[in-house]
Amino acid sequence: MIDAVSSAAVTSLTREAGNTAAAASPAVVAPGKATATQESEFASMLSSMVADMTATIRHGEQMSMKGINGEANTKEVVDAVMSAERTLQTALAVRDKIVTAYLEISRMPI
Repeated sequence: MIDAVSSAAVTSLTREAGNTAAAASPAVVAPGKATATQESEFASMLSSMVADMTATIRHGEQMSMKGINGEANTKEVVDAVMSAERTLQTALAVRDKIVTAYLEISRMPI
């Protein structure tokens, strides 16, 4: 079930940042300007965050299946499912903030 999320991860964001990171030079950048290295670091941070979220949700699913099969006790299953739920709620909150920021930027006059 979570495989679709992991394959979509952040590849569209990291691909462009990875291409620009190779062309980065150690020149001084004006305040407020992002360098290619900073973009690359941000993309890698997002990528690792998505990977951690995917692993947490996958662990919750695995523990649920173990609980159904009687291979895990109730406390372990509840802990894993609650952790997966918190992770999913965090991902949705971040997504909502990104959409809100995009909408605000798109309304700015040029």
